[in-house]
Amino acid sequence: MEDSAPRARRSMFACLVGASQLLGLASVVLTGVWMGHYRGGFAWDGSAREFNLHPLCMVLGLVFLQGDAILVYRVFRNEAKRNVKMLHGIIHLLALIISIIGVVAVFDFHRAAKIPDMYSLHSWCGIITMVLFCIQWVMGLSFFLFPAASSWLRASYLPIHVFCGLALLVLAIGTSLLGITEKLLFSIMSSGQRLGHPAGVFRVATGVLDHQGGVQTPAQPRRGVSVCPLQDPDGRGVTNNALTSV
Repeated sequence: MEDSAPRARRSMFACLVGASQLLGLASVVLTGVWMGHYRGGFAWDGSAREFNLHPLCMVLGLVFLQGDAILVYRVFRNEAKRNVKMLHGIIHLLALIISIIGVVAVFDFHRAAKIPDMYSLHSWCGIITMVLFCIQWVMGLSFFLFPAASSWLRASYLPIHVFCGLALLVLAIGTSLLGITEKLLFSIMSSGQRLGHPAGVFRVATGVLDHQGGVQTPAQPRRGVSVCPLQDPDGRGVTNNALTSV
């Protein structure tokens, strides 16, 4: 009976991780179908098909892969910390590269179509998210993966790094929802397309899955337990010294 509570927490944790992966993959697939089938496919020629790369890359990079990078510390909590750090940094690097491709695609499309840049709230939130994401990755690289700072400084910065990572995930999801809403409104105004149209259904479903997948990513801490995404479901926290000494 004493082990029943930890076992139940582990089972719940596994279910939450599985749900986050299913919802995240579904959001990426729906975005790909929306852009690939209903918006004409993908290309790199300055046309609207190049713009279609933007939503797919941003959802894949800043939402799905960034969420997975956060999860690795929980999923692989019993593995060597150095290996987990490497995996965390590599997934974030992939997310960064894919997101940069998405940003370049939309700016290239705007330039070819003579559309002004940075004209909406989505645009500004997106560029702020990208800049902060780059800073977060560089800081994590220099503090933890190839540490150039002292153990005391790394231990002091760790809570800030954790908070900023979660805040960036929330900001990325919010920016994606703004972009989906903006594209939906543009489609309605330009073509009179109704929400019940299959493409509209895909947009709404993608937005819902983006939100729900992000909500499932950081599991909620139990009452009385410090807020740290590196804590396992059994409630055993990992100290800062253990994290920064490997």
